[in-house]
Amino acid sequence: MTMQEIIAHKRDNQPLTTAEIARFVQGVASGTVPDYQAAALLMAIYLRGMDRRETIDLTLAMARSGTQLDLHDIVPYVVDKHSSGGVGDKTTLVVLPLVAACGVPVGKMSGRGLGSSGGTLDKMESIRGWSCDLTLPQFRAQLAEVGLVLAGQTAQLAPADGKLYALRDVTATVASMPLIAASIMSKKLAAGADGIVLDVKVGSGAFMPTVPEARKLAQIMVAIGSDAGRDMVALLSDMNQPLGHAVGNALEVQEALASLRGAGPAGFWAHCLDVAAHMVVLAGQAATLDQARQKLLAARDSGRALAKFRQMVAAQGGDVAQVDNPALLPQAALVERVNAPQAGYVAALDTGALGWAAVHLGAGRAVKGEAIDHAVGLVMPVKVGDWLPAGAELATIHANDPARLAAARQAILAAITWSAEPVSPLPHIYETITGATNG
Repeated sequence: MTMQEIIAHKRDNQPLTTAEIARFVQGVASGTVPDYQAAALLMAIYLRGMDRRETIDLTLAMARSGTQLDLHDIVPYVVDKHSSGGVGDKTTLVVLPLVAACGVPVGKMSGRGLGSSGGTLDKMESIRGWSCDLTLPQFRAQLAEVGLVLAGQTAQLAPADGKLYALRDVTATVASMPLIAASIMSKKLAAGADGIVLDVKVGSGAFMPTVPEARKLAQIMVAIGSDAGRDMVALLSDMNQPLGHAVGNALEVQEALASLRGAGPAGFWAHCLDVAAHMVVLAGQAATLDQARQKLLAARDSGRALAKFRQMVAAQGGDVAQVDNPALLPQAALVERVNAPQAGYVAALDTGALGWAAVHLGAGRAVKGEAIDHAVGLVMPVKVGDWLPAGAELATIHANDPARLAAARQAILAAITWSAEPVSPLPHIYETITGATNG
């Protein structure tokens, strides 16, 4: 079978066979399938979709495209988390040190920015000298010694996904349910996780705009994990407004550090606490979510979680002075406040538009491989349901270019829908979906 035939099959809405999917994934991993053919099939999948069997075949093929990590000689139970992507989602930076400080070792492999969503590695690279490029022996050694690793995908681990992940970002094929599910779960399976907590975003700033769509994605991923013998929890969480206040790399690191010090936005902290509690319960370090939350609060309040973050930064070559004093993180030359043009209730936020405003400031990538400006972004403390008087602060823009700043100002103002009548605040978590192993 040729790649042209495989592309034509999906173009013509025919289900791909297990062999065809394996041929495609192996070709991407080996480099024998060029970007233009991979992009063509990605677009065909985006337009035509995949059934459950195709999606599972794609996931397993991607997981098998490289080394499959086994960490059980270091830790008896490996727990991991993943977000489907959101604006201002710096959850990993808070959750991982919290969980590790509760005695649950966490070895996570993360990605870079995709679409309007910022990438965890991009955020962490705001810290001078910090490197995500670890070999698998280095990954294992740090997990054993520190109990916390945050690394990029290695060339050996799910290499097909690494290539497809970057290609999707620049071919407008990000928001495809089977591609999202396969990308997330192939990395989790290859990285050796026993228990996986999925944070599936719902809303205007997410790939899944509605609860039914997010539920379908979550159910697919939970089924994939359960069929592969993993313990699964999926949270359907709101992304109809930015998570926390900060959107942009160094700004989000500052907010994450503030949260580890007990001073971050309340809504963001509540979200981190929920995700972390499920991880602690899966790992058997608490019998109930309430018990897990108490342990996590103690880890934060005692300073152990912040110390664990600092230890991870140091182990990966980062400048811990920037952890100790976040004012040393990259700073934008231009900082401008945006004020409310009228009085009223915030009825809705176009969160995707806010994410793209940050991308256009330079905080994300418009094309594959583009450099990121870690200093730029926006801080937006307003939430749906807030009442604001005219002239109140809507946001603060951090920019290094006057024209981009002006464009961001207009985007922020256009992203807000106002109401004269009270508006209910948005829920934090819509649903929780669980799955046990099939063994």
